[in-house]
Amino acid sequence: MAKTFFFYDLETSGLDPRNDRIMQFAGIRTDMELNPIGEPYNVLVELADDTLPSPRAVLVTGITPQKTREEGYSEADFARLLAEEVFTADTITVGFNNVRFDDEFIRYLFWRTFRDPYEWAWREGRSRWDLLDVVRITRALRPNGIKWPVDKDGKAVNKLELLTRENGLSHEKAHDALSDVEALIAVTALIKSKQPKLFSYLLKMRDKKLVQELVNLENKQPFVYCSGRYQAEFEKTTVAIPLTTGRHGNVVVYDLRYSPADFAELSVKDLSANIFADSQARRAKSYQPVPIKELVYNKCPAVAPVGVLEELNGWERIGLDEQTISKHCKILLYAPDFAEKIRSVFEDRPEFTKQPEVEAQLYDGFIGDRDRIRATSIVNANDLADMRPDFDDERLTKLLHHYKARNYTASLTEDERISWDQWRLHRITSLSTAYMDEIQELSTGKDINKNTIYLLDELKLWLESVIS
Repeated sequence: MAKTFFFYDLETSGLDPRNDRIMQFAGIRTDMELNPIGEPYNVLVELADDTLPSPRAVLVTGITPQKTREEGYSEADFARLLAEEVFTADTITVGFNNVRFDDEFIRYLFWRTFRDPYEWAWREGRSRWDLLDVVRITRALRPNGIKWPVDKDGKAVNKLELLTRENGLSHEKAHDALSDVEALIAVTALIKSKQPKLFSYLLKMRDKKLVQELVNLENKQPFVYCSGRYQAEFEKTTVAIPLTTGRHGNVVVYDLRYSPADFAELSVKDLSANIFADSQARRAKSYQPVPIKELVYNKCPAVAPVGVLEELNGWERIGLDEQTISKHCKILLYAPDFAEKIRSVFEDRPEFTKQPEVEAQLYDGFIGDRDRIRATSIVNANDLADMRPDFDDERLTKLLHHYKARNYTASLTEDERISWDQWRLHRITSLSTAYMDEIQELSTGKDINKNTIYLLDELKLWLESVIS
């Protein structure tokens, strides 16, 4: 099959993929020249009665829980749509900050609906790409031919709606999923047209094996790295060097903008306290962060050889020079124990905090082969009423109960229904105070209007309906 792009966007009930839910999905498939294929997708997803959406999110999207209940797919049917129609073989899935946001919501959706949370992004020639970092590195290295937005203070910003406005591209309604997808394709076409060589290079570099060839510990070499973690004043771009092993076979890199001499003598304890400092500690005037970052190979990092800085005043644009890079590399060479201490910091830190609800326990462990077979039988079953799989993984037993309650209520026994209602009401009650406080705060804001009042009233009615 020929490769295709599938550009997509989500509108969600909040920002946390573990506990919030997808409310709208839109997407457009194109060929590799960005010509549309088939009809766009633009669907709502039914919000289950165990979820209170963020009022702020609803004010942004205009999508109420009631509207999703009237017009939306159940989660099980939506997951089937994605698996069978959208994430087909040889599809390159593309979004704007999707790797860190939208893709995580897809993973948790598939987890809740007994589908593999990972295969959709890599098996049978599938892959994913994130245009946010493509935009950032294009701005940093090859900005010609594109108008780049700044905020009122003259600071560089890369918001999709501002990029389209500055470049005269259609974007009828920001934060509507389908409109955002159309705008994303337009921005992609702009970069492809104005900077085709860089576009082609970055498209290839979505392959983690190519990233590993450039960024590896066997042959440590400086490389250009663009990330949202770096300073906007330097176009979110720096020159980094591989330092030590990270988690899951990834790599920790050092930002060569800063002298390692300031950090090389710190103990493992002090390094750990610095790297994992809380927000209060980071706000202190004396706080100087250790300039390291974990580069994850399969998250489409925007990386390039240092040679790209030789053109278009690249070094000047990112506020660096070759002498500084060489000097800081030599300091690292003569402080080999620094890398070992950083490795210890990452090795000793627990990766995830245990989540109390099974829906949020995706990363607590992989599912074994026998349970994968049982999960497939659940997805394919015509009637779940009498299904009682003997799962090896205890998470799946509770997850099945909740899956049935959300998607196939008629399959519940009386005891299962009572148990679900008790769990659901406990969850809703625990969230309701903060929910109503937020509604009250928004209802007295300066920007209140008829539509805001309507949406907030709908959210109050939603709480009344699900807590009764």
